[in-house]
Amino acid sequence: MASPAPEDLVVTRATLEDWPVISGWAADEGWNPGLLDGPAFFAQDPDGFFLGRVDGDPVSAISVVRHGPDYAFLGCYLVRPDLRGRGHGLATWKTALAHAGTRTIGLDGVVAQQDNYRRSGFEPAHRTVRFSGPASRTAAPADVRPAGPADVEAVTAYDALCHPAARPRFLAHWLTTPGHRALVRGTGTGITGYGVLRPARDGLRIGPLFADTAEDARALFAALIAGVEGRRVSVDVPETNRAGIALAEDAGLTPSFETARMYTGPVRPHARERIFGVTTLELG
Repeated sequence: MASPAPEDLVVTRATLEDWPVISGWAADEGWNPGLLDGPAFFAQDPDGFFLGRVDGDPVSAISVVRHGPDYAFLGCYLVRPDLRGRGHGLATWKTALAHAGTRTIGLDGVVAQQDNYRRSGFEPAHRTVRFSGPASRTAAPADVRPAGPADVEAVTAYDALCHPAARPRFLAHWLTTPGHRALVRGTGTGITGYGVLRPARDGLRIGPLFADTAEDARALFAALIAGVEGRRVSVDVPETNRAGIALAEDAGLTPSFETARMYTGPVRPHARERIFGVTTLELG
């Protein structure tokens, strides 16, 4: 039986109801998506998710999520394994990319696709290494506390310092999703970092882990994994943050996966040195 040709492909916007299909494919690739990522992802840009279908059946996916007037992020680029090599992925890519308009686009590219991304105009900024392993027994430091409703504004402002664009709609969900552990470290003049631990297909994932200093990051990390000793934990650390690499290694985590952060153009200045753990490879 002949495989469907690209001209048989119909690309339409995906909805939150389609998320189980997309996240299921991502899980099959070993990307280990969070169990409850969908609502926060779609809250940021409900028009930024796309599915390619042949005869009504999903065969390809991609997201191009707008984070503001100057920045978008590409993720969830997937083709059903039995229909790869038929042009469906490229056709879906071309349709979805228009959603970014003139924005600079970022992505976290797996090793096998990085050359293809370069040919599409993406230039590497740094490697990101996923560290994984069983969580060690820790105690939550006294100066780290749960992020409550009164902290949302401060966390959103802090996050905007560490990310190429503000993303309040995403954070409104990410910080409050049941099962997510969102923590802040604060002083009398404001917070010095925050982090989120969430359940994933395989264990737990930390993201983001943003902090002023390595000391702040270590305190947040210890509090995030307090009480989950023995469970598998993963955190995606930019290779440029040597203190973040050391934190993961000192916690007994080992490299399990890598990507490259790539951009099509310039992004606004942000505090890269505060990024001890990327929020999510799907949305940046």
